[in-house]
Amino acid sequence: MDIAELSDRILKADRRALARAITLVESARADHRAEADALLSQLAQSNRQALRVGLSGTPGVGKSTFIEAFGMMLIAQGLRVAVLAVDPSSARSGGSILGDKTRMERLSRERAAFIRPSPSQSHLGGVARRTRDAVALCEAAGFDVVLIETVGVGQSETVVSELSDLFLLLLAPAGGDELQGVKRGIMEIADLILVNKADGDLKATATRTCADYAGALRLLRKRVQDPEGFPKALTVSALEEQGLQQTWAEIQALAEWRRAQGHWDRNRAAQAQYWFVEEVRQALLSRLDTTWAKTRMAELSAQVATGQQTPQAAARDLLTGLGMPPG
Repeated sequence: MDIAELSDRILKADRRALARAITLVESARADHRAEADALLSQLAQSNRQALRVGLSGTPGVGKSTFIEAFGMMLIAQGLRVAVLAVDPSSARSGGSILGDKTRMERLSRERAAFIRPSPSQSHLGGVARRTRDAVALCEAAGFDVVLIETVGVGQSETVVSELSDLFLLLLAPAGGDELQGVKRGIMEIADLILVNKADGDLKATATRTCADYAGALRLLRKRVQDPEGFPKALTVSALEEQGLQQTWAEIQALAEWRRAQGHWDRNRAAQAQYWFVEEVRQALLSRLDTTWAKTRMAELSAQVATGQQTPQAAARDLLTGLGMPPG
């Protein structure tokens, strides 16, 4: 299938073509990269946009259960939902379980839903390097909402803000110093904090936890892209499907306000610039992944270890050999 035909099928919401295209953009082969770039450039002309929602949470908080319940609710309202779930890769083998699709059994059977798990590989930030490309493909295929589930809570996870319009942080009810377990960086990018499992015996605990986070959010500096009252904390129960409608109403209100104020377009423009710089950085790093570079690095590393060269001098030596004189 050539690029023109693949593009045409994606624009017609062909799910198989979309899956094939995501596999193409995730490939590291040089010929596949060229084809992927051509495909993305062609699809960009359609100028279709979806609401991009990033979502993260501590392990065991119920992200998959929430996404399935939330996605089913959106589909019931006539919307098409894509889920891009990034699974952590093993540092030893490089493999991933990619089990999100099996955990969202109801949602995966819906014609209006598309679920794609991807390995994070070695990329920091809780997202795969090509997740942004996959988002663009889902937008071109006509999905209304793209949910981007990241690996888990961590300091580097703030990069998810560079590919989403809104960011949800999902947390569980807990006693004691639960606030200490959440990094300030991820708290500062969260638009909504959702305290999940607000049901049964945990309902009262969830309410108290939500109040604690609401207080913490008030202490953070107000952001210019937020209207009055945001960011905010809410309680939800994915199991009992409680609080989902309110969550969606808050998401819509925030998105509409940002569009009206011009923050939406400025944010997307800034994200495009971020990923341009990231592409340049990754291309430069790939120059080190050659036989000559690896051999030379090993030689210089040995010289640094024995004191024959300083780390700074050895770095200059390597960069000069790569045709990139240090500044």
